[in-house]
Amino acid sequence: MTTRSTFNFTSTAIAAAFFVAACGGGGGGSSTGTAAATGASAPASSTATGANVTTPQYLAGSAQLAAFNLLNQERQQCGFPALTENTQLDSAAGAHALYMGQNGGTITDTEVAGNAGFTGATYADRAAHFGYPTSTYAGGVSGGYYTYPALSNTQYGQNLVYAWLSGVYHIAIGVWPVTSVGVGFNQTTFNGAPVIQSSLSIANLQPMTTSGPLTFPCQGTTGIAYEGGGETPTPPNTSGAFGTPVAVAGNPTDTIALQSGTMTDTSGNVINLQLLDSASDPNKLLPAFEGVAYPTAPLAPNTVYVVSITGTVNGQAFSRSFSFTTGSFVG
Repeated sequence: MTTRSTFNFTSTAIAAAFFVAACGGGGGGSSTGTAAATGASAPASSTATGANVTTPQYLAGSAQLAAFNLLNQERQQCGFPALTENTQLDSAAGAHALYMGQNGGTITDTEVAGNAGFTGATYADRAAHFGYPTSTYAGGVSGGYYTYPALSNTQYGQNLVYAWLSGVYHIAIGVWPVTSVGVGFNQTTFNGAPVIQSSLSIANLQPMTTSGPLTFPCQGTTGIAYEGGGETPTPPNTSGAFGTPVAVAGNPTDTIALQSGTMTDTSGNVINLQLLDSASDPNKLLPAFEGVAYPTAPLAPNTVYVVSITGTVNGQAFSRSFSFTTGSFVG
């Protein structure tokens, strides 16, 4: 992945940052604004999966296929299960991407009744609108950017995933114990340059591990963004860009608490990480089954970092140590 500039697009301004809106959704069709559901807010053993497909239906060369493939690649290399395409969630995500494009390009989790393209206020509402079972958790993330010159559809899809994975709250798509996904993509223009709006719908919380919490990134992960930013809401104790986050996630009924976290570069410099879990998150977006540790300043590109994290899962101590390598991408 080569370095490029990404920009936040609104109807009135362009700012130098990728823009992503925080996870939202809830059990069934209830409206929960932009708050991410906790592990206990939706059934953990539901078998309702809607219109899952065993073979991806995205068009060859499309941004949707590129995003789907890269997301599953990143999840699987760290032990997280691959997500299955769900055509109802595709419809929900696609409709929301179009909604953002039709309403000034502003990136948002929610929709307003009466606006062009409205299909539902929340991710859960939009999934239900397209027939996804209301008994099953449905949430999602959204994002977008302005880019010049134009990129290929494959680059658009991959860049969206890398940017989401660079967000303290949006890294959820890489680690949450869900089984189904839908990908939506829309492209408009601003002053003749491409402007991207995209949304992911994720659904169906399920147990995924018997060996304790997993992490993303993990041992051997390479090429991920060394810098994140433009995230709404802003992660605690950050001002502007921040560094690659590390997410720790368990099963839907688990409770994770982080106790310590560091990153060490190849020169031996130790970075103390900001720790965030459901008990300490002032934005109340992290579910009980996820914690995130992150540098409050950007990391360096193309650099190896050794991570050490400790905490508890359901009151039992755990520790994780591994190394990963940043790429040249800026989220």
